[in-house]
Amino acid sequence: MSRLVRPWAGRFLDEGTAFGPGDSLLSEITGPLPKDQEFVLLMQGALQGQGKALCLHPYPKWEAALRPDRGGFPVRPRTGQEPKNDSEEIASQALGRMNEVLARVQELQEALDEPSETWPRLRAAWTRAQDEEDPRMAEIVRQARDLLPVVRNLEKRIRRVLRRHRELTPLDRVQEMDRASMVWLSRQPGKTVAERAGANQRILATVRQEDFNTLENRVFHSYLRLAADVAREWVRQHPNAQASNRYRAVDSYRKVCLSLARMLVGQSVGLAGPGATPNYVLMQDKGYRLVYDGWIKLLQRQKIEDDLWAWQAQAWTDFSVLAIVLALDELEESELVAQSPILWRDEAYTGRWFEQDRPLAVFWLRETGRVVEVQARPEAPGPLLTLARAHVALRITDPNRGDLPRRVAVWTPHAMQRFDLEQSAEDSLERVKQIQRFSSHEVLRNGLILAPAHGVSEAITKSHDNLRVNAIALGASGQTLADGLDALRAFARSEIYRGVT
Repeated sequence: MSRLVRPWAGRFLDEGTAFGPGDSLLSEITGPLPKDQEFVLLMQGALQGQGKALCLHPYPKWEAALRPDRGGFPVRPRTGQEPKNDSEEIASQALGRMNEVLARVQELQEALDEPSETWPRLRAAWTRAQDEEDPRMAEIVRQARDLLPVVRNLEKRIRRVLRRHRELTPLDRVQEMDRASMVWLSRQPGKTVAERAGANQRILATVRQEDFNTLENRVFHSYLRLAADVAREWVRQHPNAQASNRYRAVDSYRKVCLSLARMLVGQSVGLAGPGATPNYVLMQDKGYRLVYDGWIKLLQRQKIEDDLWAWQAQAWTDFSVLAIVLALDELEESELVAQSPILWRDEAYTGRWFEQDRPLAVFWLRETGRVVEVQARPEAPGPLLTLARAHVALRITDPNRGDLPRRVAVWTPHAMQRFDLEQSAEDSLERVKQIQRFSSHEVLRNGLILAPAHGVSEAITKSHDNLRVNAIALGASGQTLADGLDALRAFARSEIYRGVT
């Protein structure tokens, strides 16, 4: 296993050197796949009869991890936790970027409701995301909208039970006595009940008191605490959206949840554990059932985030592929002639929310007469993509001419630190130069890098003779998303119409 700093790198990490937060956590494997390493297979091809595989390793859940060695990484922040130092601030910013990428990818799920309008609907959602004053949809936003009246209603009718216990009670208030009370009374001095009650005229009797510490209220309390933490985290990640309805709704819901949680503490209601088995009330009472369902969804969100944190690079690749499809779909003469079925998962698996066949989309340029395929994680990448170590590509074919099909290698590297985009473009151009020495039934002369912007959008082009690499740093929301999509549209036009007179 040869560990790579970047997919286009000409050299590998030295033995004994750990991956760092500025690395892309990629490895190239020659021969059989190892069984003692954490990785997912991105692409598997062959070069001169020898099998080669491109693998991605997860970000560690802690600062360091083994198999392979990884060190110095930020730790995923706990839900609702405010950053207390520079390291936690870096982790909080990384979590915010991850959630924005996930929001863009998850908007595909709603767009799939109308298969014939998938890409226009997704484009409309991404256009809204470019306005930072219109924050992303999230589970806490839905709950702030749907569960606020439910929570308010439960506040008025919070369930209580009457529990029996024994205490010294005035004679005129005694209503019930059990065996232990009668034994106590029989042992007191005196012949009559009044004499045995003593000077205070009190005897040990069974009384009933209201008790709010039931399972359903403990679940309610746990939900309120978790919802307040998630809402605080969402609000912190959208400081520019304070004038939006979503921001006001979530912030208001946070305050309501905190207020009700304090009320439950005053009534001695404890907290339920995540594995609590629902009782009759939680299953049959509509209000408590909705709260329980909301609690489970937020708990699952935390579990899912652990997995998504580790496999952010996978989500980034899916986001990049969707951005490419949108850029091609916007060409005036483009017509979507084929699209692979997209299977949406209930839960992300190794950072991926959907599966699709290859290619994802095929466009026909009516006037130019070219066919453009968008390929992601190809099953048969061919020698050129195997050499390029690019698991995303464009394949451009001109059926009216006898030219060889040409590919554009698309690299979607992800790291916890921002790339030096200019240096990356120069290095990847060197990789493209090396590929020209290899004879093949296809042509690969151009490349595209899509890297996370980390708050600063940028676009760079490096060329040599008839070779070219475009490098674009884009974000998943706000101005960095708008600038990145503009740069991607410009690249698509220049590449698709290359050689057209």
